[in-house]
Amino acid sequence: MKQALIIIDIQEAFFLDSQQNLWNDETIIKNINMVITWARHNEVPIIFIQHTEADDVDFAMGQPGWELYHGLLRQAQDKVIQKTTWDAFYQTDLAQYLNEQHIDQLIFAGAQTEFCLDTTIRSAFSHGYHHNILIEDAHSTLNSQVLAAPQIIQHHESVWRNRFVKIQPVEEFPNAH
Repeated sequence: MKQALIIIDIQEAFFLDSQQNLWNDETIIKNINMVITWARHNEVPIIFIQHTEADDVDFAMGQPGWELYHGLLRQAQDKVIQKTTWDAFYQTDLAQYLNEQHIDQLIFAGAQTEFCLDTTIRSAFSHGYHHNILIEDAHSTLNSQVLAAPQIIQHHESVWRNRFVKIQPVEEFPNAH
């Protein structure tokens, strides 16, 4: 299967205010970067999804929070797709790009677990991508008023597991270290 790595919304907004940082952020970034290294070594295309929302000062184009996180191992040849909704497929060129590259398996990481990641994982399945992988400990969210971030993550992983994605530990990616 030809794969692509899709990293969703790892943007500066989640790192500018220590009260609003993604849960387990240092481990998440370390693991995402390990998989980026694996993808480069294996010539797997890397796609960064960037949330853009004019009505949200944190994610408005050109604002400091809108930028992709500076700690990611991003390179000029990596594809960047801007989206304006929680679904990275909706009104973007993601489906067309994946088709042009003959991609049939998606590997996911990113934020926020219960919003853009969840919506895009389910949308990918609806778009015919039925053998996808989610990298365990390479996605995160913020605490909500109802649940703590680890509970949100655990709940979503239990829903997704072997339905929408296979959840795979970063250690199982050869050459990721």
